[in-house]
Amino acid sequence: MSLLSYDFVVRALLGALFTGLAAPAVGTYLVQRRLALMGDGIGHIAVTGVALGLLTGAAPTLTAVVVAVLGAVLIEVIRTTGRTSGDVALALLFYGGIAGGVLITGIAGQSAATLNTYLFGSITTISPADIWVTMVLAVVLVVVAVGLSPQLFTVAQDQDFARVAGLNVRFYNLLVSVMAAVTVTVAMRTVGLLLVSALMVVPVAASQQVTRGFRATLFAAMGLGTLASVAGVWVSAYVDAAPGATIVLLALAGFALAYPVGVWLRRRERIRQPFAAEPADEYVVPDDARHTAVPEAHAHEHGEDCGHPAVPHGDHVDYVHDGHRHAPHGGHYDEH
Repeated sequence: MSLLSYDFVVRALLGALFTGLAAPAVGTYLVQRRLALMGDGIGHIAVTGVALGLLTGAAPTLTAVVVAVLGAVLIEVIRTTGRTSGDVALALLFYGGIAGGVLITGIAGQSAATLNTYLFGSITTISPADIWVTMVLAVVLVVVAVGLSPQLFTVAQDQDFARVAGLNVRFYNLLVSVMAAVTVTVAMRTVGLLLVSALMVVPVAASQQVTRGFRATLFAAMGLGTLASVAGVWVSAYVDAAPGATIVLLALAGFALAYPVGVWLRRRERIRQPFAAEPADEYVVPDDARHTAVPEAHAHEHGEDCGHPAVPHGDHVDYVHDGHRHAPHGGHYDEH
C-alpha cells in the first residue's frame, strides 16, 4: 500500500512542504544580519509558551506563538537599546526559556515525554487543524519575506544606508524578529524547537555556496529547505527514523554537496577576473602594449576550442594555462 494512502503521512508531507518553504525564507534575513542562532534562542523561549499552554489547558501552539513573539521583541529591544550585545541577550533568554518551560511543565503535572514532542518534533501526529494553521502562517511568512525583500535586505545589509533612504529601521528589525518567532512555532511540530534553527540556517548556507545575489540565495534556500523537509519525511517513513532529525541531516548533506561546488565556482570565477599589471619598470614593454608581459617559449597554441579559460584584456584575449596567463603577441606568447 502506498504511503500516500495514509492520512497522517499526507498531513506530514504538507506540513513539511510549507515549513520547508517558510523557515529558510525568514532564515535568509537572520543570516544576513549575522543572527543565525536567533532561531535557537526563540525556540527555547517558545518552550515556556508550550508549558504555559499545558498548564492553562490552552492550545500549546497558540501560547507558544504569543510567548515567542514577546521574546523576539524583547531580544530586539535589548539588542538595539541596551548595553547588552545581541549574543548575550540571546543567551539570557536562551537559558531562561528552557528552564522556565521545564519548570512549568512539571508544575502542570505533565511528563517530559509530552514536552519532547515539541522539543524534537512529532510531525506524524500533527492534526488537521494544526496543518491548516501551519499552511496559513507559512504562506503569510513567505509573502512578507518575498514581497518586502528589497526593504528587509536593505535594513539587514546596511542600516545606515536604510535610514538615509527613509526606511523605518526599527520597524523592519522588529518585523524580522516577529517573523522568526512565528517561524519557530510553525516548525516546532515538524523538526522540533531544538532543531528549528537548523532548517532556518543550513539551506541558506548551502545556497550561498552556489548562488550570486540575494534574491537567488533566497529562492534557492527555499527550494533546498522544501526538498530536505519533504524528503526527510519520506525517508523517515521508510526507515522508521525521527522525521525532524532526518530533515536536518538531509539539509546538512545538501550543504556538504554544495560546498565543494561553491569552491569550484569561486575558483573558476576568480581565474576569469582581470588582473593588475606589473610595474612597468621591471620589464621591457613594447610601446603599443597595455600591460606588462614577458616573452616566453610556449608550444601550445591557444584558440577557441583549446579548453583553457579566456580572459578579455583590453584589445586582446589572455588564456589561462598552467597557472599563468598567456597573451598572443606576434609569433609568440607573453606570460603575465
